[in-house]
Amino acid sequence: MRRLFLLIVLSLSLVSTNVIAAPLQLVTAGPGNRIHGVDISRWQHPYDKPINFTKMAASGVRFVIIKGSDSNPDADEMARNYLIEDRTAAHEAGLYTGFYYFAYLPDTRKKVEVVADAMAQAQKAIWRLAEIGGYTDQDLPIALDLETNCVRKISGVCKKYAKKRHVTLWAKTWLDEVSARTNRNPLIYSYPNFLQGAMKRSIELANYPLWIAAYGKDPANLANHPGMKSVGCYAHSWTKADCTADYQIWQYTSCGKGSRYGVKSSRIDLNVFGGSSEQFYAMTTGIWQPDAVDLLPFNETTTATLTSSSSIITTNDSADFTLDATRPNGTPVVTGSVRFISADSLAKVGAQSVIRSASGRWTLKISALPAGTYAGYIEYFDASQTHSTVDIPIYFEVTQGPTPEPKPSPTKKPAPKPFDACAGQIRN
Repeated sequence: MRRLFLLIVLSLSLVSTNVIAAPLQLVTAGPGNRIHGVDISRWQHPYDKPINFTKMAASGVRFVIIKGSDSNPDADEMARNYLIEDRTAAHEAGLYTGFYYFAYLPDTRKKVEVVADAMAQAQKAIWRLAEIGGYTDQDLPIALDLETNCVRKISGVCKKYAKKRHVTLWAKTWLDEVSARTNRNPLIYSYPNFLQGAMKRSIELANYPLWIAAYGKDPANLANHPGMKSVGCYAHSWTKADCTADYQIWQYTSCGKGSRYGVKSSRIDLNVFGGSSEQFYAMTTGIWQPDAVDLLPFNETTTATLTSSSSIITTNDSADFTLDATRPNGTPVVTGSVRFISADSLAKVGAQSVIRSASGRWTLKISALPAGTYAGYIEYFDASQTHSTVDIPIYFEVTQGPTPEPKPSPTKKPAPKPFDACAGQIRN
């Protein structure tokens, strides 16, 4: 009986540590007497240090939007780790939370592949939302972070951009799918130049609430509006007749003073909610709890196909291989990447770079290869273990190319002046 009593007490103590505090009462402690919020990512965890959400709440903050997922597999896994711990700690401090999905678009001009990629990345976001238990009444809707239309970057330089119609189609497909599956309209995060320059105007897109990034104007002055030109209008889906943006959340600076908000980083993004308390509460309605089909698979069976490879390779070229990977239902895999693994573990295999052409399609480039014969396999792998690993054996030869002419040494340039990323920004 004594043992049973101890077990009951232990069980009760374990339960009590997981009790989530009721959300704090909303206060208009932000600039312009508005509801104040922050958004965070791994950058607010220098050296893996935790965030003090109690201090954040004491500063007057009432909502925190956490980076929760990313198109890039490595960044996605890092975001996942912080999302789980930060969301729980923020709820325990009485804060409202949301999370955002950072998107990269596919390197394709085919409409069907643009749609397939958006559907796959929407599935990835839904799986992540399901992994944390879905929506509670303390959660804002998920946000799509869409701020780049570069689809091919080589050595840090963008070589190809997606067309406006494809960016718009991709965004609409992602937003529609997430909305239909979770019973809440997601937000879209971006900045005015991108909304105008990289996307077409769309009545359908305007139905989704906008989280706008616009710096340099103090929201404490109610005459200021985000994303307005000194002359003329930004013409995008959320522009109103008076040139103001129809927004829900305004990210007004990336230069908040970190220590004031309980983070160890020197900077933090600050936001204000653009409406009333009633409008804020309206965005938290609609609890969604995932069904079994919404949960992340584990080592789901994968089919991989090598669709193209280089036929003639010299030491001056790269060996190029394109691989497609699909799920059991024939749709593209959602995450993962590819690499070449040599059968000779001691052999030099050059420098490998990967271009994601679309969801489930990668082009692997292997450069700086000495002349010789190479045997091994192209491996599709998924560090998250959502999809299973697949190996495709390959064999190729590299012949000696002509010796390239030496390039002249570049003229040494003077060191640039230090860049102040916070110049012209609000430093609250």
